[in-house]
Amino acid sequence: MARAAALGRLTWQPATVAAARVEAATARTLVLDVDGWTGHVPGQHVDVRLTAPDGYTAYRSYSISSAPVPGRLEVTVQAVADGEVSPYLVDVAEPGDQFEIRGPLGGWFVRRPDDPRPALLIGGGSGVAPLMSMVRAATNPSRLLYSVRSPSDALFTAELATTAAAADGRVAVTHVYTRVAPAGWPDPPRRLDTDALARVVWPRDADAVAFVCGPTGFVETAADLLVDIGHDPANIRTERFGPTGG
Repeated sequence: MARAAALGRLTWQPATVAAARVEAATARTLVLDVDGWTGHVPGQHVDVRLTAPDGYTAYRSYSISSAPVPGRLEVTVQAVADGEVSPYLVDVAEPGDQFEIRGPLGGWFVRRPDDPRPALLIGGGSGVAPLMSMVRAATNPSRLLYSVRSPSDALFTAELATTAAAADGRVAVTHVYTRVAPAGWPDPPRRLDTDALARVVWPRDADAVAFVCGPTGFVETAADLLVDIGHDPANIRTERFGPTGG
């Protein structure tokens, strides 16, 4: 059974665009219907493959941003200039269109539902996408620190505002703006630093797990800062991305 499940994850299967949501000027979430999809673990990703009329194919990996449900998933894509896949997903794909996916993939950068530890989620730019899957599926306390250039670049703005204001306090949300801050924001624009992390990190005795996702430089800096302020390196999980051609 395990071998069959693994083979299934590596098999390309059709996905139909059910809906699309604009997240920012260069980012969009696609809601995909996939027959036989049994769900995923928050933090996993899928490969998306496009095939041109002449048979040329290109594929890229994208994090799943939705909570696990059978038959449906969401991917949030940031367009890459001159990319082969992301511009189509962000600017062209419409409900009813089909392409192929395979997955879910990944077993390290995941937050399993039976893990009782509180989680610190640190996202840079579009690296917040897999963390949103964790936020949406969270059953244990979580703190999300989202570093983004400006309010206009931020993803999931309305939902994160609602999440932060929720009465149950299950998920706390903090933003760090690196270039332009909103009017009246209490902090000037700055890169992620020790002070920002110290405000949200769990106490050392909480045995918290940290998930850090974003561009390579951001992830390395965030992980180093966590260690500097006393976070156990064994409880830091990272996922990074760099220029891939999109």
